[in-house]
Amino acid sequence: MKKLILSFALFVVAFCSVQAQRVLIDKVIAKVGGELVLLSEVEEQFSYASEQRGGLDPEMRCQILEQIMVQKLLVNQAKLDSVEVGDEEVATQLDARFERILQMMGGDTKQFEDFYGQTIPEAREGMRAELKNQLLSDRMRSQVMGSIVVTPSEVKEFFARIPVDTLPYFNSEVEVREIVMKPEVNPEEEMRAKNQLEEIKQRIEAGEDFAELAITYSDDPGSGRNGGDLGMTKRGSFVPEFEAAAYSLENGGISEVIRSEFGYHLIQLIERRGNSIHARHILIKPEITYADMDRTKAKLDSVAAAINADSLPFEYAVKLYSNDKVQSFNNAGLLTNPKTGNTFFEIGDLETDIFFTIDTMEVGNVSEAIQFTDQRGEDMFRVVLLQSRTKPHKASLEQDYSKIQMAAINEKKGLYLSSWVKDKVGSTFVDVVSNYDTCPNLDHWKKEVVVNEGKITTP
Repeated sequence: MKKLILSFALFVVAFCSVQAQRVLIDKVIAKVGGELVLLSEVEEQFSYASEQRGGLDPEMRCQILEQIMVQKLLVNQAKLDSVEVGDEEVATQLDARFERILQMMGGDTKQFEDFYGQTIPEAREGMRAELKNQLLSDRMRSQVMGSIVVTPSEVKEFFARIPVDTLPYFNSEVEVREIVMKPEVNPEEEMRAKNQLEEIKQRIEAGEDFAELAITYSDDPGSGRNGGDLGMTKRGSFVPEFEAAAYSLENGGISEVIRSEFGYHLIQLIERRGNSIHARHILIKPEITYADMDRTKAKLDSVAAAINADSLPFEYAVKLYSNDKVQSFNNAGLLTNPKTGNTFFEIGDLETDIFFTIDTMEVGNVSEAIQFTDQRGEDMFRVVLLQSRTKPHKASLEQDYSKIQMAAINEKKGLYLSSWVKDKVGSTFVDVVSNYDTCPNLDHWKKEVVVNEGKITTP
């Protein structure tokens, strides 16, 4: 089980990466309880993994098949245990996945259709059943292994079992804290943006087309090119101010000009279906001027000077001054590494501006304000504190406890899941077609049939 290297999430990725021209004659190759494993599932995952890794041993199909069978076993058990995944939850997940794909394509639905050979509704329906099964298996897996923890003594025992000559070698790592400020728009620019959108509203009320004006004026690059169209969206997808205005409209109605963190919006409701709305909007963003940028930098530099002079604790400065929308705000400014989930970064994993800033810093020092662009493309400023820096070293409990603890938990979870699978296989109907029943890793899935006094049983 520990050799399984591909996650079930690859199937969802593979679904969206296989072109329509790749036609596969499908057939059932395994049954696990009431769940079927199709040849296409194995081949799509094998093809995707092979493309990612530059080729795979054909025998890896056995490993992929077993991983899919584990997922089917989890789904089968989830249904037996009445584990629930609602249609609304599935729809929300689908919305998020397709929104990410369309964002990468600049909101161009034609590009999507050309690339995948399907319309968005067709692709959504094709993914719906498998996504629901994925959510069921994830929920069942959480129930099976959610309570597993390791004690400090178990971590030490795990570390002691690692041969000294195979201990991993860790590169230098750092911990970094930050205070982030977003430049504030000056009142004159706020008024200009609001007045521009008020004028656009008057032109629409006078008979001009909302969609044409959105194409011409909207500062939302994703929806603007599509006439401001945001598609059918579930409640909870928009910022509160936008959502409150949109859900208060009647079909065809146009909102007042409203302000959100993104700028000023004019919204038209096209259709409402229960908890979902189909709307479009025009966004006008107030422009940040050079004077606004300089003012923010000067303010943040003064905060950094106060911290370096020991007159202002860094954690307190985070609460007073840092933008509460950034991840680090709720962690006293400490950055979390998205790759590992902990707070340690190898130098190469840091954002470029932080990398160059801390390169010559001493531990405990705070930088001057540096400008950067966030994930939404907005200009921001940050100061960073170099919290800690380790030297390259072999793994040790003293310096790397959190990593060793995670490895110990993963091993314990893997062993527990293997035991759970073995137990459930004993009471679950499993059948594998002859093409795959020679896979050595599937031996523990097979049950010998024994004839005893005229009765067929399985040990």
